Amino acid sequence: MTTSAPVTPTSPTTSPAPPARMATVATPIGPFTVIVADPAADAAPQVLASGWTADPADLLPLISPALRPAEPEPVRRIDGVTDRILAYHDGELSAVDDVLVHQRGGEFLSQAWQLLRALPPGAPVTYTELAAKAGRPGAVRAAGSACSRNAAALFVPCHRVVPASGGVGGFRWGPDTKRWLLQHEAASPIG
Repeated sequence: MTTSAPVTPTSPTTSPAPPARMATVATPIGPFTVIVADPAADAAPQVLASGWTADPADLLPLISPALRPAEPEPVRRIDGVTDRILAYHDGELSAVDDVLVHQRGGEFLSQAWQLLRALPPGAPVTYTELAAKAGRPGAVRAAGSACSRNAAALFVPCHRVVPASGGVGGFRWGPDTKRWLLQHEAASPIG
């Protein structure tokens, strides 16, 4: 089992959002943009939002207002992040597992996002199973909400959650993207 870096908890106090950078890379399923909080000199970047788009305007509203940068600085690459995005799409499915993520949410959302990071590639679960893993088997809608409110697609792999009735279900970046990701993970060796 691979380990994954935790979603960084946020204190309830608000402070000015840190400066951020963004980069877009080409993937087999289209452009992928990531917005990261600029780290301190000795720290790793933390993903604030990401997804299969070339337009940062698609990502900024997904970031909690307390964390949302005014205008991320566009860069060509982000050390330790963009190279891992490309490696994942090339078949190294664990490449993004230890990239830090910074999202803000209540107790259930934070727990669900942690559980999503622990889901192995190639073994999707249902929304019902995600709710049960979170210790709230009746909270199937809340499990779906955790997936839909996830700003850090790929790094928090909500695409690994599917409906019990079959099919791929909803996904912010479209059913074709979700289908590609699930097939990619099913066909690639885990590692």
